[in-house]
Amino acid sequence: MRKHYHTFAGYNAWANRRLYEAAAALSDTEYRADCGAFFKSMHGTLNHLLATDRIWMKRFTGEGDAPDRLDAILHEGFAELQAAREAEDRRIIAWIDGLDEARLAGVIRYRRVSTPDEFVQELMPALDHWFNHQTHHRGHAHMILTSLGKPAPELDLLFYQRVVAAGVGGS
Repeated sequence: MRKHYHTFAGYNAWANRRLYEAAAALSDTEYRADCGAFFKSMHGTLNHLLATDRIWMKRFTGEGDAPDRLDAILHEGFAELQAAREAEDRRIIAWIDGLDEARLAGVIRYRRVSTPDEFVQELMPALDHWFNHQTHHRGHAHMILTSLGKPAPELDLLFYQRVVAAGVGGS
């Protein structure tokens, strides 16, 4: 299973890079426009992805800062948000690469951001949820780009796997 999660961590960083490259071409007005996505704008969506990654990494590792809101705006400026995203992706890859099979078979305990309830969760299904959640909201960001009439990058996992197999720009 380590290879499986290594693939997803690499895919996550790759897809984020591609999405940020496309978002960088937006004007500030476009970047902040309410396009009807769950977190409204590209700005809100990208901040949500970073916020939830930090929340989950805090749950997984017990380390790092985690916001107390799912709609937290961690960075107002695009450049600062992009730098934070790149750092978080490196952190995610390093943590995933350090997991062994025994740890993957373990559990985590955490509290939700929205309630004080404590949960005990097997780690692998939590990782599956986490990587799926990232893909879900990158889909929102993809929709924002297309709704603005902008080119949207190919983000399919299968495309990433082909890029890695060809050795041309994967993780």
